[in-house]
Amino acid sequence: MEKKITVLVCDDHALFRAGVRTILSSQPDIEVVGEAGDGKEAVDQALHLNPDVVLMDISMPVLKGFDAVRRIKKARPGIQILILTVYDDEDLVARCLDAGAAGYVLKDDPPLQLVYAIQTVHRRQQYISPQALTGVVRQFIAQPTDFKGGYDLLSDREREILVLLAEGQSLKDIATSLNLSVKTVDAHKCNLMRKLDLHDRSELIRYAIRKRLVEA
Repeated sequence: MEKKITVLVCDDHALFRAGVRTILSSQPDIEVVGEAGDGKEAVDQALHLNPDVVLMDISMPVLKGFDAVRRIKKARPGIQILILTVYDDEDLVARCLDAGAAGYVLKDDPPLQLVYAIQTVHRRQQYISPQALTGVVRQFIAQPTDFKGGYDLLSDREREILVLLAEGQSLKDIATSLNLSVKTVDAHKCNLMRKLDLHDRSELIRYAIRKRLVEA
């Protein structure tokens, strides 16, 4: 008997995870081996379970989806990650693929399309939802030499501090939570704002909301 494709479902909505599990459980070649409700748990579960495919939402609490993707791919390059989200924004597609995701599916796509996407990335092929792909092609044609955004230039620590700053935490609070000095946090803040061409906290907050790093 051929080995089933093992899948880890990562989404912060329990009812949605249950729906995905129901859809996938009807497939003879797919087995859901675990679930995660936030980005950190997704990384921990992926490293513990070592599934063939991880389904990952972008808007995850604690650790954002594309940052979780980077951490999983760094630790387990063989795991294939499929983004499953409501957003068809071409910049998000580009950032997720750059982080190491093998595919991008929209939550309003037909269930069988999700199944096909899982089977495709498991074969080490890339899959992008047709609706999302239209935007990616449009942006690439418009900006073929500058497809990466400033966010891609940030380090993992800078991304983490960006989110905390956008959530309204002070440098002292961030330093305490990350076990860093205030001076180090301030240096990261200056570096990330320089890379993103931002000049004050209000611009930083608007950027984070626009990029869906934090909720409005």
